[in-house]
Order: sequence, then structure tokens, then C-alpha cells
Amino acid sequence: MRIKRNDMVVVIAGKDKGPKAHRVLRVIVDKQRVLVEGVGMIKKHMKPNPQKNVAGGILEQEAPIHISNVMLVDSEGKGTRVGYQVEGDKKTRIARTTGGVIAEKKFKK
Repeated sequence: MRIKRNDMVVVIAGKDKGPKAHRVLRVIVDKQRVLVEGVGMIKKHMKPNPQKNVAGGILEQEAPIHISNVMLVDSEGKGTRVGYQVEGDKKTRIARTTGGVIAEKKFKK
């Protein structure tokens, strides 16, 4: 997979399509889907569960979207395809638009 967790992506197809960048929360490799923050919101009906401390009701959460509907964001904030550059035993991802290295973003939880 060319897209990893915590990458910034732009949605290029679907109802949430637009120039705004979003963060990838999870990558589901076997189904080729990604869970993107604030994209593909669905309503889920939950029963109250005292064991899990869930109050119940109607919750809004993200639904997975296909990986072909997102594009990685480069350093300029535009969508780009991903390439690889191998130097010795190190493999790095590069942006096809600028040729720059795609930085690994670290987010605190």
C-alpha cells in the first residue's frame, strides 16, 4: 500500500470530494480501503451497554472508502501520485509532482 496511517490525503471521488486534506486513521489492506478522518460519515444505531460504558443512541462515525478514491498530499498541499526511491537498503516514498520525499508525519494521541 502506498498510503499509510497518519498520512494526509485528499478525496478525489465521491460525495466528500474536494481540495481539503484529511488524515488517514486506519488502512485496511485486505479490502483495499482506508478510514479517513471526517470523510464518509454514517449514522450507527447503538444499544446501551453498561459493560462497555456506551450510553447508546445514534452515533456518527467514519466509514471506510476505497483507496482509489484518495490521493496523497505533497508538501505544497496538492494531490500527488507516489513513487519510490531506493538508496542502499533504504526505501523512501517520493511525490511524483515535486520529486520531494514524503515526510512521515508523527501525531500525538
